[in-house]
Amino acid sequence: MKRMEIFGTLKKDMDAVERSLYACIESESASLGEAAMHLLKAGGKRLRPAFVLLGGKFGTYELERLQKVAVPLELIHMASLVHDDVIDNAQTRRGQLTVKAKWDNRIAMYTGDYIYAKALEMVAGLEDPRIHRILAKAMVEMSIGEMEQIRDFFNTGQSIRRYLLRIRRKTALLIAVSCQLGALAAGASVEVARELYNYGYNVGMAFQIRDDLLDLCGTEKQIGKPPGSDIRQGNITIPVLYALQEENLRDSLLSEIGRIHEANGRTEVRAAVSMITGSPGVARAEELADRYTQKALAALDRLPDIRARRHLRDIALFVSRRTY
Repeated sequence: MKRMEIFGTLKKDMDAVERSLYACIESESASLGEAAMHLLKAGGKRLRPAFVLLGGKFGTYELERLQKVAVPLELIHMASLVHDDVIDNAQTRRGQLTVKAKWDNRIAMYTGDYIYAKALEMVAGLEDPRIHRILAKAMVEMSIGEMEQIRDFFNTGQSIRRYLLRIRRKTALLIAVSCQLGALAAGASVEVARELYNYGYNVGMAFQIRDDLLDLCGTEKQIGKPPGSDIRQGNITIPVLYALQEENLRDSLLSEIGRIHEANGRTEVRAAVSMITGSPGVARAEELADRYTQKALAALDRLPDIRARRHLRDIALFVSRRTY
């Protein structure tokens, strides 16, 4: 199932969110506006706004109010990508030059800051203090996750638990609060919002693990960047950690990762990628992603049986099987 088939019933409202995104990032500064627009035009899955709108279906659905949550959450995600690309020295994203590659690191950092500020400016239009507290906490946790990733670059000795905590902070939390805040903004019960959070958290974990797998197993056309970008940047992901647990592979893979580290990522990574994709690490990572998907579906079973619940199920399955 294609993403837009899942969003079919939301198309009109998603189009409104998209227009609001464009309007929100307009700037009096030509450089900031152009750089932010470049990122927006590169596209994206827009999963977070969709989760907000679907969460809102469990309460009193008002698009104007929900947009004040949906747009800021997508902007926060976009800003984090701009900063990520600076840290990772990434040249492409979604098949396009990154902001840092098209301009420079300084423009990229200020563009990310600008997009964050626009997100906060918009969400300030909601008076519910719960929404502000939840969003602020998620942003703090995201920042901690980013710092942990930097600290763990090329750290082949990190534990699986450490990796899972990092992706919880970097990815899963923002997806979880997208579902939760959509429900709260629509006046749904705290219990419904909690189950939507649980659903989003588990979908987010599955999403990131699938992303880690695609970085190794996907093509450049599929993922919009060269395969093996994570390991080139020193990001040791779950398939790599699982592969390192294989005694017959560990020493040779450690040697390859060490060679990449010494070259600061400016070297070929095909040998390392081949070792990992040829190991049981890929199947084990896929199994872990599937377990998170099943947990997400279990959370849905505890929610009212409305059409939005079926759409959320479709999205969870889409995330678990996606190839881009």
